[in-house]
Amino acid sequence: MRYLMLIYFEEPSLSEPERNKCYAESLALTRDLNAAGKYLASAPLHPVSTATSVRVRDGKRLVTDGPFAETREQLGGFYMIDATDLDEAIQIAARIPGARYGTVEVRPVIELAGLP
Repeated sequence: MRYLMLIYFEEPSLSEPERNKCYAESLALTRDLNAAGKYLASAPLHPVSTATSVRVRDGKRLVTDGPFAETREQLGGFYMIDATDLDEAIQIAARIPGARYGTVEVRPVIELAGLP
């Protein structure tokens, strides 16, 4: 089953050296997951200040700068994995470096027939 792991943390909480260390650890985890056949995709995201939100209401598009909601923690990146079950997904989520700085939300992906 596929799981999406959303990594949330306070952007200013990491110094540049800490962020680079987190990236290096994430790359090592990615290599491990890939070797085990569990890796599907992952990427860090640019800061929330680069975000754009799009809404359509009554047929009209509304585009605003920034994220949809103001929160203490922002979405900083993601992993998409293939895990046997939720227990395995949670074990993998605990290995994501971002879990030490913030929160990793684990969500099963709905498998829709017809998607490429």
